[in-house]
Order: sequence, then C-alpha cells, then structure tokens
Amino acid sequence: MPEWLVLVLAALATCAVVVGITLLRHKAAAVDEDPNETPDVIEYMTMWIGVVYAIVLGLAIAGVWEARSAAQDHVQAEAQALHEISERVQAYPADARDRIRADVNAYVGHVVTVEWKEMADHDRTTTRGTELLDRIRKDVTSYQPTTDFQAQAYQPLVDQVAAVDQARNARADSVAPTMPGVVWIGLLGGGVVTIGMIFALQIRRTPRELILAGLFSTLIVFLLFLIWDFDAPYSRGITASAEPFLALFPGVKG
Repeated sequence: MPEWLVLVLAALATCAVVVGITLLRHKAAAVDEDPNETPDVIEYMTMWIGVVYAIVLGLAIAGVWEARSAAQDHVQAEAQALHEISERVQAYPADARDRIRADVNAYVGHVVTVEWKEMADHDRTTTRGTELLDRIRKDVTSYQPTTDFQAQAYQPLVDQVAAVDQARNARADSVAPTMPGVVWIGLLGGGVVTIGMIFALQIRRTPRELILAGLFSTLIVFLLFLIWDFDAPYSRGITASAEPFLALFPGVKG
C-alpha cells in the first residue's frame, strides 16, 4: 500500500472517530450540561499535556531525520572511497589495475541492484556484498609495489579500502528502524491521551469546533506518520538514495 494512502486513511479514520465520539457524547449529554463550566485545572492540564507531547514529537522527528541524514552520509562516504580506489589504482600495472577496477564495479553493481532491494525488503545487507568487498581488499593488500610511485599509492589505497569497510558497516547498522518499540508505545499512547483531552474540554458540535478538532487530530496523525516514514532510512518514503554510487560509477545501472 502506498505511504500516502496510509496517511490519508489514518487521518480520515482518526477524524471520523473524533467527530463521531463528539456527536455521540453531545447527544448523550444531560440537558442542563454547560460546556463553559469546564474546571480550570482540566484546561491547565490539557495545555501542559499538549506542550509536553509536542516536545516529544519534535524530538522524535529530529531523531529519525538525523538518522536518515546519517544513512545518506554513509552511502556517500562508501561511494566516494570506492571511487578513490578506482582512480588511485592508476599507478598500478594494467593487469592489477584492471582487476581491481573490475572488482570495484562488481561490488557497486551488486550494491545498487541486489543489496539495495534486500535492505528495502528485509532490513539487511547481503553476504555476497561482503564477499565482493573482501575480494577488493585482497587484491589491494596482496599487491607488492615494484616502484616508488606504486609504493606511495599503496598505503592510501589500503586506507580507502578500510574507509569502504567502515562505511559499509555503518550502512548495515542503519538499515533497521531507529525508534524502539517502547518509544512507539509512548508516541501512540500520548497521541490518544492528547486527542482524548479534547473531550475533557466538552467541545460542542458547532462546525467551528468540529473542524478544529478534526484538524488537530489530523496534525497529530501526520506527525506520527512522518516519524514512521523516516524511521526506516532505506525502505519507506524519503529514503536514503543510491545516487552517489550511480553518479560516481555511471557505467553501473541500478
């Protein structure tokens, strides 16, 4: 189901529940009930519950957005390190140079075609990707320089392989959702309590109040959806992109 459809259905369902409960409560209310007699303490508590929940929502959104940005940074660092290997190996003889470049292209091709789909569908990297990276490391580290020029290029190449490995591990660690289940319980429970306080204020069924109640509920649903959408950096909504690989290795088709 598309993410936008999930958002629309959730918002409509929440608005329908809020408006429906409000109308039923108004119908069942006592004839002499005065909505203007809501105790001041309830209004005060409602205000602070809304403030605290807004802070929690803001922190959660900032956290998942930071995780999404970090995931994209890992991809950029990995692609850049692979590009450096492919370029700096120019100092090696043709046979070693072509072999290393072929291994780099094979790794990039696997990442953007097979591994990216695996991350999106199953929140994990592939064993084959690890094997291809090990092949690059073996080719780079096992070469014995025969000239001073090659010797000067050797250590930077080894460092770039280590950078690729580090970025790949960071990418693998950021595949899974970042928000723990207990946090989701708090976010959903807080949303229910915050929306429920609308009824504590004894809102009436005037069009203005019903519209405001619906908009308030829709806003909370949208913010929760935004957190859920950003929570999986490689599989939902505005995901981390494989574009850095494709930009630096245009011959590889993803």
